Amino acid sequence: MKKTPLHAAHTAQGAKRGEFAGYDMPLYYGLGVMKEHEWVRENAGMFDVSHMGQITIEGEGVAEFLETITPSAFQPKAIGRAQYTVLTNEQGGIIDDLIITRLDENKFFAVINAGRKDVDIAWLEKQLPTSLTMTKLDSFALIALQGPKAEAVLADMLHFELEDMPYMTMSSAELPNGTEIFISRLGYTGEDGFEISVPDEHAENLWNALNDQPDVEAIGLAARDSLRLEMGYALYGHDIDETTSPVEADIAWIISKKTSGYLGYDRISDERANGAKRKRVGIKLTDKGVAREGAEIRNEADEVIGALTSGGFGPSAKLSIGQGYVATEYANAGTKLFVNVRGRNIAAEVAPMPFVPAKTKSMKKKAA
Repeated sequence: MKKTPLHAAHTAQGAKRGEFAGYDMPLYYGLGVMKEHEWVRENAGMFDVSHMGQITIEGEGVAEFLETITPSAFQPKAIGRAQYTVLTNEQGGIIDDLIITRLDENKFFAVINAGRKDVDIAWLEKQLPTSLTMTKLDSFALIALQGPKAEAVLADMLHFELEDMPYMTMSSAELPNGTEIFISRLGYTGEDGFEISVPDEHAENLWNALNDQPDVEAIGLAARDSLRLEMGYALYGHDIDETTSPVEADIAWIISKKTSGYLGYDRISDERANGAKRKRVGIKLTDKGVAREGAEIRNEADEVIGALTSGGFGPSAKLSIGQGYVATEYANAGTKLFVNVRGRNIAAEVAPMPFVPAKTKSMKKKAA
């Protein structure tokens, strides 16, 4: 298996590891999954997300190019502003979901999913005009710091003002040794937090320095999954894939009304106008039990109408929760359903997502 630049640090911390997207990754540490989840909600948790891909695309006309491979608008995007979006195929399906940030007029930075790096890069190379250049940032690690105390910890460590940094923006900063790093205010937990892009050779020192802070604990991928599930965030390969459209996935808010002609436009615009046949929804169990991915969703007539694409117990929501696709007529919040677990129908209902309130920073900069 592949290893991130922080592999030795995880070993030293006694992490329980497992394979994820071809990497040997920490699943949990000494606190255990439940306490790690709670720690992030109450303090600051750090995650090794260096298995994710980091790339830049640059050249004149790059914003226009991005509007041909995603359904989002990039020409009006301000420098430093990030956008969650998806790469679409000709059929309107999702090749990957990703975050793209404008670094300057003709340069964008993107973080892509670990399990889709090779697919994404091959796809981008196929679509890329000769006037543009894509660079793989293979020598950069990525550390996420998430939770209500993340801002204070990071600002104190780096002597860098973060209070007025809005959500979904990026800024450069320096480590105490003068090394330039890039800080994005975003994440996958629903908490306020940051992702730090740092050269490989400085990643372990930064990780250990964060680990020395009393409000910080290392957090594994298992808690990262329960945190994102409570927020209703989609996980590629489970909740979205190459057959799923952004409308079906209930992320139509990423689609710009001002752009057209992007890959998959015909299907996506038709579904926006006329509705999709199915929709990703949140599901909460109203009776005892825990349902996992693959569990059948049934209506009150005991007919199979879908399946969970993600599921588990939400420690903060204190509920068994999940998400999955159902026919649109069953997608309204409060619709009574059943989730079948090992032959037993457990009462459930469609629930709004997120399952717990998001605590992310405002996207607006404070007035001076």
